[in-house]
Amino acid sequence: MAWEYSKKTMELFLAATRGQPGTHIGEIVEPDGLGEHGSIACGDALKFTFKVERNETDPTQDKIVETKYLTFGCTSAIAASEALCCIIEDRHLTPIEALTITNRDIVNFLDGLPEQKIHCSVMGAEALQAAVFDWAKKRGVSLNALGIDIHTDEQEEGRIVCKCFTLTEPYIKRKIKELNLRTIPEITSAIKAGGACTSCQHLPGGLQDILNEVWQEKDASRQSADGSRVMATALPIIGSAPVIPAKVGIQTEDFNPVSLDHRLRSGDGRNDSVVSQPLSPFQFAKKIEKLIVEYIRPMLQMDGGNLELIDIKDTTVYLELHGACATCAGAGQTLKHLIERTMREQIDDNIRVVQV
Repeated sequence: MAWEYSKKTMELFLAATRGQPGTHIGEIVEPDGLGEHGSIACGDALKFTFKVERNETDPTQDKIVETKYLTFGCTSAIAASEALCCIIEDRHLTPIEALTITNRDIVNFLDGLPEQKIHCSVMGAEALQAAVFDWAKKRGVSLNALGIDIHTDEQEEGRIVCKCFTLTEPYIKRKIKELNLRTIPEITSAIKAGGACTSCQHLPGGLQDILNEVWQEKDASRQSADGSRVMATALPIIGSAPVIPAKVGIQTEDFNPVSLDHRLRSGDGRNDSVVSQPLSPFQFAKKIEKLIVEYIRPMLQMDGGNLELIDIKDTTVYLELHGACATCAGAGQTLKHLIERTMREQIDDNIRVVQV
């Protein structure tokens, strides 16, 4: 599937992947703040680091002077991470002030994201919160004394609702309230819960039950406060953009493995330059090999893993995982939600990946 991104999103993405001056891909050595969100097994992961100029008398007045990130994800994940860094550095924020940045700010900075990619902006906001928590511990700043609750223990302490992405009930409830999520598709777009096997969507205690509980509580609270009955209305998730279905085939431009929308570089930001032709078995195999060599393998190697292409039969790709991936409990998730999903997005919706 191809996504339609804003011009600004593509500009940030392309600048970052080309390593242009002023972009932020990388990792700060001995950072003052470090935060991570997501996991490679889930298909999206972000490590965010920052450096501060210290205020010797009041650590709450430390100023963030440098930000960096490493992200394992698609075009929107890279662009959203770039947007987060730009917002912080342009505003010359303290770590405490940076906590006011929301996923809405990131989406607005990018001039919108496709609805199915909103979770990338949420990932950035969550990694920022974790980094600020890390800075506060190092600097002896009590966030609780400042009235700030970052929910650092949510994922460890709560009941796991979405097993595919290891998302807990407290985390899901908080994001439903913060982002005003009213439907299961909105939850999936924002935080990915329910987007893989879908079994948690309607199970007892699943996403629908949590939605009902959250909004019944909110509505009951509002009703008791003003004595009137309040009807909940479904609201669209922020920053949505239309999704353009893609035709399976080979593009006339050279394939860029880190860009879901390399074809947008036609000058006017439209998809007019995309011309689909049936892929021959040779072309199909070459695309698979190129994607593995230039994108998937380097990402797995960052986490100590690797893979080997064993065979291709029709649209079934047979792979063998090596290194950390071979013994990882999340290997099945890596195959399904990272490798297979990436190949489907970039090459053919019918691709199936099998581990041998």
